[in-house]
Amino acid sequence: MAHPSDPRHIANGWEIPTESYCDQPYVIQTDDGAWLCIVTTGAGHEGDTGQHVVTLRSVDQGRTWETPVAVEPADGPEASYAVPLKLPNGRVYVFYNHNTDNLREVLADDPPYPGGKCTRVDSLGYFVCKYSDDHGRTWSAQRYTLPVREMEIDRQNAYGGKVRFFWNVGKPFLHGGAAYVPLHKVGGFGHGFFTRSEGVLLKCANILAERDPANLTWETLPDGDAGLRTPPGGGPIAEEHSFSVLSDGSFFVVYRSIDGHPVCSYSRDGGHTWSTPDYMRYADGRLIKHPRAANFAWRCSNGKFLYWFHNHGGNWYEDRNPVWLAGGIEVDSPQGRVIHWSQPEILLYDDDPYVRMSYPDLVEQDGRFYFTETQKAVARVHLADNALLEGLWGQFDQPTPTTEGLLLELSAQHASLPAQVDMPALPAFLQRDNNRADYGTLDLRQGFTLETWVRFHSLEAGQVLLDNRLPSGQGFCLQTAPLGTLEIVLNDGRTENRWTSDPGRLTEGQLHHVAVVVDAGPKIITFIVDGILCDGGDWRQFGWGRFSRDLRGASGAAQLRVAPSLNGELRLLRIYGRYLHTSEVIGNWKRGL
Repeated sequence: MAHPSDPRHIANGWEIPTESYCDQPYVIQTDDGAWLCIVTTGAGHEGDTGQHVVTLRSVDQGRTWETPVAVEPADGPEASYAVPLKLPNGRVYVFYNHNTDNLREVLADDPPYPGGKCTRVDSLGYFVCKYSDDHGRTWSAQRYTLPVREMEIDRQNAYGGKVRFFWNVGKPFLHGGAAYVPLHKVGGFGHGFFTRSEGVLLKCANILAERDPANLTWETLPDGDAGLRTPPGGGPIAEEHSFSVLSDGSFFVVYRSIDGHPVCSYSRDGGHTWSTPDYMRYADGRLIKHPRAANFAWRCSNGKFLYWFHNHGGNWYEDRNPVWLAGGIEVDSPQGRVIHWSQPEILLYDDDPYVRMSYPDLVEQDGRFYFTETQKAVARVHLADNALLEGLWGQFDQPTPTTEGLLLELSAQHASLPAQVDMPALPAFLQRDNNRADYGTLDLRQGFTLETWVRFHSLEAGQVLLDNRLPSGQGFCLQTAPLGTLEIVLNDGRTENRWTSDPGRLTEGQLHHVAVVVDAGPKIITFIVDGILCDGGDWRQFGWGRFSRDLRGASGAAQLRVAPSLNGELRLLRIYGRYLHTSEVIGNWKRGL
């Protein structure tokens, strides 16, 4: 159940009405002040017959929506994966897949498709467009086909390129008087649905001057016979390309792979050539982790960037919950401007870890940031917390340490911390809901944070840094664990949960800043060591861990035992009665002792 105090829960968003299946709820702001949402929808599941494109208008920033308008009818061939582009003259184009020839099956691998025939036909045919000159209230009766240059991946498909396989989730953009529309070419169907993919840009140089869509001229980029692929030695999947334009006119692109990391590249010549694709990294040089899911970057009106991803090293379609957000800033490099990315924060989540939210958009209006997303059955709009976003960008500055929610602070510059102190009351995670007819659970979605500066003389497992457990085990404990890690143990007397930091983050003899954030909104534990949020590295897929939704809290004894068996020095301890943002922890780390 959602809780009003946590806007990160997707159920607290404003629903965009659709039929049943819904995908890519992308929004543009029209010249009459409305929001226009383009969405692929249908009465069945993804890929079913009847899938088509509709648009909706909202005049209250996505809180309510007018009656949908069909760009293509539900009883026609499949029309899918639409993306919008608004021109300075107010005209709106929408680009999408259209199965114009109404093919009902195509050649595929056997297995997984019996007989080598795939009957899902929403990612093939022709790339087309329609337009609206009345802010999305109506759409042109005629659709127009975009010519797409044949490449190696097309010639090598089962039809030698006579039937084209493709789709698109990337939003078009304008630059230098031209329009650029992304497209993802597909080589075939089989295990994982798409077996090979790469990205191109369709450039139209005369779209601002030419009113007749039939006279638009289109060029397929990049130059050559191959699109944007994975780095040398990478896998065959390179898809769902998301483009941004930097302040010096360079193009940045990020896209998904099945290699456990997102891929990025830069173009300094308007998309004709690109830097050798590389796996994306944080500003500190560590690889970013991401599964086979949409990951989008947006340039904001302040010239900074936001990046939507899932922060784990999967290679499949699973685990798109929670959504993580990183902030980016431009910096100079010998090649031109590049983006440096911050440590991430949780932006959105659902209680059910199998729910997958994806295919987002970002809308800025009146200084506020709105995100759309879909979990393929419900699409929603979410108003983001500006403080969260400013914190991401602020990681590159000298942030202010936080005292909000501070329950206990102990410091020792030259002497040891006391061996025992009164334990402050920690927030409960759950309680009985007397307003429910069944008097069931009320999820309070609270949390707490432990923060320490510590030097280990030894990293031998079993050393206790903090312990407020009762003899029954109820309470929490922070202790060293195998592989040179720290472990948090949470016990409410009914259930016990534990999670460790990543190996290799702690070094004997070195003073470390360690924070453990227990976030009882999404029920996730994060370790942040010396300003780095643990993401599992090469050791495990996930650096963050979930704890039980049944855990009622971590309150234990009235006294907190401080470093009862630590072979080292605990120099500072802070306990906060709330979950801290990653950015807040980094601010405290930068402050030092």
